Amino acid sequence: MPADLLFEIGCEEIPARMLARQLVDFPAFVELRLAAARLEHKGVRALGTPRRLAVIVKQLADRQPDLNEEVVGPPVSAAFAPDGTLTKAGQGFAAKNGVAPESLVKREVAGKKGQYVVALRNVIGQDARALLPALLADLAASLAWPKSQRWGWTETTFVRPVQWLVAIHGGEVVPLTWAGQTSGRQSRGHRFLASGPVEIASAEAYVDALRAAHVVVDPEARKDLVRAELGRIENETKLRVRPDEALLAEVIHLGEYPVGVSGEFDPAFLGIPEEIIVTSMRTHQRYFAMESADGTLANRFVTMMATVVKDPMVVAKGNQKVLASRLTDGKFFVAEDRKKSFEAWNTKLDAVVFQAKLGNDAKTIGHKVRRLEQIAAAVATFAHADVELAKASARVCKADLASHAVGEFPELQGVMGRHYAKDFGLSPAIATAIDEHWWPKGQGAQLPASPAGAILALADRMDTIVGCFAVGLEPSGSADPFGLRRAAIGIWQILLARPEWSQLWTPLFAATRDALAEHGVVLKDPANTLEFFRARLRGIFADDGIPVQETDAALAQEFRNPDDARERARALMAVPREARIVFKRIANILDDARAKNFEFSSATVDDKLFKEVETLLWNAFNREMRVGATGYAELIQCLVRIQPEVAAFFDKGGVMVMDPDPKLRTNRLSLLSAIYERFVSIGDFRLLAGAA
Repeated sequence: MPADLLFEIGCEEIPARMLARQLVDFPAFVELRLAAARLEHKGVRALGTPRRLAVIVKQLADRQPDLNEEVVGPPVSAAFAPDGTLTKAGQGFAAKNGVAPESLVKREVAGKKGQYVVALRNVIGQDARALLPALLADLAASLAWPKSQRWGWTETTFVRPVQWLVAIHGGEVVPLTWAGQTSGRQSRGHRFLASGPVEIASAEAYVDALRAAHVVVDPEARKDLVRAELGRIENETKLRVRPDEALLAEVIHLGEYPVGVSGEFDPAFLGIPEEIIVTSMRTHQRYFAMESADGTLANRFVTMMATVVKDPMVVAKGNQKVLASRLTDGKFFVAEDRKKSFEAWNTKLDAVVFQAKLGNDAKTIGHKVRRLEQIAAAVATFAHADVELAKASARVCKADLASHAVGEFPELQGVMGRHYAKDFGLSPAIATAIDEHWWPKGQGAQLPASPAGAILALADRMDTIVGCFAVGLEPSGSADPFGLRRAAIGIWQILLARPEWSQLWTPLFAATRDALAEHGVVLKDPANTLEFFRARLRGIFADDGIPVQETDAALAQEFRNPDDARERARALMAVPREARIVFKRIANILDDARAKNFEFSSATVDDKLFKEVETLLWNAFNREMRVGATGYAELIQCLVRIQPEVAAFFDKGGVMVMDPDPKLRTNRLSLLSAIYERFVSIGDFRLLAGAA
């Protein structure tokens, strides 16, 4: 009978981010291994805490199904020698599939020419109990971790030293040995609250048995518990916890039994930028910030203990002491930074290398700032934006990188620049642009709202991309150490969010090439860079739900105006299959004619040479063109309406386009060219044919 399977690996504390990733990946990994073992089931669920990783397989089959299959091998000529004996290829095929050489069959195979060797495999299914020991041991050994450890004298590796194993199928222990541990039914409770062994009767009893031992093994249950603790402290303090889903997702993997405690810090620290306070709490200590009803940061925080303590105030005071030290440092950094100036920091940036391969005249951040000023001015001119504001913002946009605060809190680059710009008396517009030029900070993140911020964001990313491509630092495979793909996606996102800037990509690219060239960095072959940008836009359209064929057809014609390309791709989605096929046929005929150097022109169509079916097509086309279309969607509808006449031209009219008579051939090619040219600007129909 099918029964639930539990497999738990107990170990020393797993880092929170590694555990979170594994809880996402583990179920699919287990499903693949079970599928390879031909063991059916009704679902896989991953569970875990810092001290354990577990999986429960629902209703795992008690045996494999019998296997009866035919495996097609090499051609008979390759598997058998002329004398009828098996070649090495034939012997290898038989051995690989576990069949006797004399049982190989020679036959024709559908879709292939000639005879092939076929192995008839008949395998009796094994009991799951016989397969599970090796399968589970291999499963544990094959788990991928960013970093693994060895311990003792063993060669086994795992994320942390393994302390125990639990393996139970249908209430019975699955016997296996791995990493120096032998499986049983004894798990372990909370390290401090219930440190002894915990007997697990079955997979169904696992979660409740551990909960009784103060271990919340279900991550979703831990998340609910953390939320409840945050709510309790909100009620006690009459403040609210500032929402932070990313921190919540990490905190739930820091302990097995979360208990909230609130602390406070000196209100005098509220005089420094709140981002420093929140970053000190959130990034360094994993504290939740608290705020008043109007959103003003309060001098309190919440942290999660991993256990119950006799006096929570002792824990709170310890956390308060640590935080006070960090905030004191932050306050000192800000005070020291306010004694400086953007000009002084920019001077320091002349010695900070941005990319050494750019050469001595372009490699520092100081060089980059001067390029950004030039690029921003050119782009602002084209965008009809404030040129002087763009230039002034560019001059100071990287200055805060030399500040003490950003040196301590790199994630606050731009944010501190915005604060310091206000402190130094610069305009709010410049302060905003300094911050926003780092946006978006990730896929789907907030885009720059101000024109100056958006222009700087575009210029900064394009300078990085073109510069890296010019010196041979293109992304390769999955490797993208300089974040060029992310930068290109950011450029497209900004442009797509501003339709009035839909044609800005070309002048942005040109201004960047010119600025780099003046610094001795020349992009000799832009084709690779252009294709790189096209590929990123293709991915964005796919995320927007536009099918691949329509995207490729639209981008094959033109991609540098992303708003226009997206409109064309969406319009192409309305082209029915029949129209796709006939217009691809037109494209292929015209390509073939050009390859044969036949001359024709859409401007020289002579209707006096038409047969009846040609006249019907020509009249239908001209009727649609006289009505006119105000957009791509309407133009596509014109195409759809003349599709029957195009199909009739090919299938029912007895017309041979490539007629031996040069006069007729040229006129028919010109007719097809006149029709195709009207629609081809939307997309390359050769990439559409056959799509649904």
